Amino acid sequence: MKNLVLSVKRFLKSEDGPTAVEYAVMLALIVVVCLTAISTIGTNASTTFKSVGDKIGSTTSS
Repeated sequence: MKNLVLSVKRFLKSEDGPTAVEYAVMLALIVVVCLTAISTIGTNASTTFKSVGDKIGSTTSS
């Protein structure tokens, strides 16, 4: 039990714990930005393809 307490104290004093948390937060922010960008690009692409498809459909049916 004493070894466990010493290990926890050592972990809390070391810089590795906070650094890992910082990296996890940065990774989460990067994931959110990527998902937002992909969603926006997908919506814009869908709108563009629909617009082109409507124009192609209106010219071929005339």
